[in-house]
Amino acid sequence: MENKEVLNALRAAQRNEISEYHTYSWLAGRIKDKKNSEIIGQIGRDELAHYEVIKGITHTDVRPKKFMVLFYRFISITFGLSFGLRLMEQGEKAAERNYKSLKGEIPELGKVFMDEEKHEKELLGLIEEESIEYAGAMVLGLNDALMELTGVLAGLTFAFQNGKIIGITGFITGVAAAMSMAASEYLSVREEADKDSNKSALRSALYTGVAYIITVLALIAPYFLFRNIYISLGVILAISILIILSYNFYITTAKGLPLWRRFAEMALISLSVAVISFLVGVLVRTVFKVEV
Repeated sequence: MENKEVLNALRAAQRNEISEYHTYSWLAGRIKDKKNSEIIGQIGRDELAHYEVIKGITHTDVRPKKFMVLFYRFISITFGLSFGLRLMEQGEKAAERNYKSLKGEIPELGKVFMDEEKHEKELLGLIEEESIEYAGAMVLGLNDALMELTGVLAGLTFAFQNGKIIGITGFITGVAAAMSMAASEYLSVREEADKDSNKSALRSALYTGVAYIITVLALIAPYFLFRNIYISLGVILAISILIILSYNFYITTAKGLPLWRRFAEMALISLSVAVISFLVGVLVRTVFKVEV
């Protein structure tokens, strides 16, 4: 091929395909779930087929990107298949633009890759994963902890004016609320089980409780790290936003949903609760003249 620009674009696409093939093949061999393993293995074989098609045009072999392969292996094993694979899919946007631009030079190549990409998305949608199945329980724990504890801590900040007392009070409140939420989730899922739900009540309660406790610990930590309670409150609000963003990024990526609207809605509600609770704390301190 004489056009060097097109040749370089093809080789870049070729390298991506062989890198993805090695990633998917490795994951397929590590996954215990037979259905998921077969799906990932099929995607890997598709990527190898893409590689061979491009190789037939470039007439050269290329090596995979080692860092890319290791990175996506780590992400998929640590954070789950759905998240890792969807993240890979998002990272392929540049490759998509490459394929579209190559349609003019090699029409049949564009059609092959557009068809295969659609097939890949369909396969990714078939993956079943426990962490995503129980996402509702996780968001229940995170959401309630953020709403309740951010509000409680904001109110206590002005009412008590003592970081350690605020932190200890928040911890006790948070642990009690976590157990209450986990128990409620257990009973709720048990009720659903009577209607042929496949979810485990115990696992669902565990996801809710653990998510709640982790959020509690993250939110009360600033009161033990900073002397100034208002700096602690500011850090708490920043942590809340970060937790909301991280969780929403994880879920929307894993499920292939839009991020920013969901994030903005959850962040707005959480911050609104914190502001109202802070004002309640001001009112309580003023009316009852609390001095701690």
